[in-house]
Amino acid sequence: MLNSSGSEGLLGNRSSDGLASVEQILVPILDSLILILGVTGHTLVMVILCGRQRRGLGQASQGSMMGTGTDVLLLALSAADLLLLSTIPFYTASIAMQEWPFGNVMCRLVGFLGSACSSASVFTLAALAVSRYLSVVKPTRAYSLLTPRRVSIISVLIWVPACSLGAPQLVFRSVGPPRQAPDGLACFAFLSYQQQMIYGLFHFLAAFMLPLVTIAVAYGSIYVFLWRGQHAGRAPQVERYQTKVTQTTAMLVLAFTLCWLPSYGLTLALLANKNSGATGATPRYGAFSVFARFMATSSTVMNPCLYVLMSQKFRQDLLRIFKKESQKAKNNVVMSTV
Repeated sequence: MLNSSGSEGLLGNRSSDGLASVEQILVPILDSLILILGVTGHTLVMVILCGRQRRGLGQASQGSMMGTGTDVLLLALSAADLLLLSTIPFYTASIAMQEWPFGNVMCRLVGFLGSACSSASVFTLAALAVSRYLSVVKPTRAYSLLTPRRVSIISVLIWVPACSLGAPQLVFRSVGPPRQAPDGLACFAFLSYQQQMIYGLFHFLAAFMLPLVTIAVAYGSIYVFLWRGQHAGRAPQVERYQTKVTQTTAMLVLAFTLCWLPSYGLTLALLANKNSGATGATPRYGAFSVFARFMATSSTVMNPCLYVLMSQKFRQDLLRIFKKESQKAKNNVVMSTV
């Protein structure tokens, strides 16, 4: 798991050597696949979005302005996911070695990045939902509020609460011997069960439930607005386009929720059980802990896949990139034969 409130599967319970052995082989393979797909996908997304920004310079139409603002938030989302991907190799190595070999400083830094990046992702998704609500339901206000400059400022300010949620990781994390595996070293979250409980619950509410409630209200309002417009016979081409964009963004939120819910659910279950070892040795709920961690890490791969599968505009931009690269390759071959 890559959430912030527990020891993220760094050491196995020595009483479950079979599961630990499977993880030592399976986790590095799955994490390598996630890293390759995630880094490649988000790099392509950022190239596409940056290309749109360059092409959009000088355009002042309402549609282009709001589209540019949304692209800024999508760019921020990809940046947060890429930073989150950078923490995976540390956890992978720790699981494979069944100990934390990177020292106290990296223990704190990696924990901080995992917490801050996951929080920034869901905060950005909430901002996307609000911006989509304004552009669909109140386009006049959206034109004045969702300028690229203002959206860029919002994208930066999102990291303030995200980093605040991750700050306790820098203060309280430490490397030490866990309860259930005294022959190894684990990267703890906290040394006190009460501290762990308070922080875990607060992080769950602030970085998961509150943003998701905001998102649900925003998309619920959008759905009601579009449903009323369709039944009133007002469904112009722009509204149909907005419906498609809204569906794409809603799928991003749904994917994030489904990916992180097992991890947060397991964390809350561990916090509810004082004897689970959540503040010491890595607790295990059988194969579900492996599944929860895999779902959390795979959340970083979902967004690029959804862009391509659900957005025709993204597919067109992606084809344009491949055509350019293919043309460059052909030109290089011609030049080399001359």
